[in-house]
Parts: sequence; structure tokens; C-alpha cells
Amino acid sequence: MTSGSATAPAAPSPWFVRPQSTGHPARIFCFPFSGSGASAFSSWPAVIGDAEVCPVQFPGRENRLGHPHYGTYENLAADLAEALTPLLDRPFTFFGHCAGALPAYETVLRLAALGLPTPERLFVSGQPAPHDAARDRMLTMSEPELRAELEAFIRGRGIEPRPDMVDLGLTVLLRDHAAAGAYRRTEPVAVPCPVAVLHWRDDPDTSLDELQGWRRYADPVDFQVVDGGHYDFMDAPDELLRALARRR
Repeated sequence: MTSGSATAPAAPSPWFVRPQSTGHPARIFCFPFSGSGASAFSSWPAVIGDAEVCPVQFPGRENRLGHPHYGTYENLAADLAEALTPLLDRPFTFFGHCAGALPAYETVLRLAALGLPTPERLFVSGQPAPHDAARDRMLTMSEPELRAELEAFIRGRGIEPRPDMVDLGLTVLLRDHAAAGAYRRTEPVAVPCPVAVLHWRDDPDTSLDELQGWRRYADPVDFQVVDGGHYDFMDAPDELLRALARRR
């Protein structure tokens, strides 16, 4: 082979923790919640139904700790849309949990504005609609309160939190919360795809009534109540997987 005919392989994208395969007819892109990263989906199967699971890795955490933080959800959506473009060659859906649902929503709008393919369905889990996002109780917490919340979350995952672990996690969480606090969308803008709203039955922070604002963001908007608490999505319960397998 001559040097003129050789083609260099594409560099792996930092936005994804593993390379995407070509052996599945669809993809699910998964958006983590504030303070977390792609590891939030480490217990999920590699494939749900006929769709490959593709956790998204935001900059400024985990293996991207040295990358500059995205700053705003709008910046995040713009950069992610560029990274997603080569992967929109087959049907796909978005899943965003808690605050991760907001950049997922913004990314749908960005793709549509660019004339690119949009998801078959946007799944939003445990997160009020964008125009209600400022009501999140965690946005009013002080740094000591956020530290206590983070320690409780780590213990809830069966891990005893070390001070260095908490310090690092708090750094990520504070930056993410600054982005969440700056996010303002006062009027709903509909997305060009159906929206599926998932409510966790034992979620102490978000009620089913607080999710109703999503009705103004698409046609149709479907609601489903699933068993479990706010972070139980991380364990990939069967009820959630069945919902995600129904892409249309």
C-alpha cells in the first residue's frame, strides 16, 4: 500500500468511554447527572433491545478530569453535537437522568438547528422540565450541605467515603451546579421527537406532579412510573430496561 492511499484510523472520541460498534442497528446515548460521569452507567448492559448503550463522558470528570469544564449546558450541547455527528448513521435515543436530562434536551435542539438527525425518543428521568429546573432543592444548598449529600450518596452505593474522594467529587459537583444554576429557559421550546418521562416511585426529591411541565415540550409526551428511588437507575432495573427497549 502506498502512503498516498493509506487512511489513518479516526482517533477515539473523549466523549465516549468505549468505541462504538457497527454490529447493532441502534444506539442509546446516556447523559449522567450532576457531579457524576459515564461510570454512572457502568452496571448497565452493553446492549438494550437492539440498541448499543453509549454513555457520554462530559469534560471535567473521571478520565476527562484534566479537560476544561463545559461551563454551560448550551456549550456542552454544541460541543457534544459535533462529537455525535459521525455516530448519527443509525436510529438512536437519548436518556438523561436528573440534571443530565437538561443537556440531553439542549443537544436535541442543537442537532435540530444544525439539520442533523434527532433522536427517535428523548427519555428524561427524575428531572422537572427545563422551565422548572431552577426549583431544584440542591441549587440552594451550601457547600457543607453538598458535601454531606455527596457523602450520603457514596455510602448509599456501599462505599465508605474517603476525604480525598469527597474533595474531588465535590469539586466536580460544584462546577456542575454552577452550570445548572446558570441555566435558564423560561419558555418551553418543543423538540422534534417524542419525550418519555420516567418518574421513580420512591424518589423523595421529585414528585410526579413536578414532572408535568414536560407536557409542553413534545407531542406526544408519555409518562411512566417505575419502582425505585432517585439513583436506582444506576442498577439498570428490568422495568427501566424494558422502557428503554421500546424506542418508538
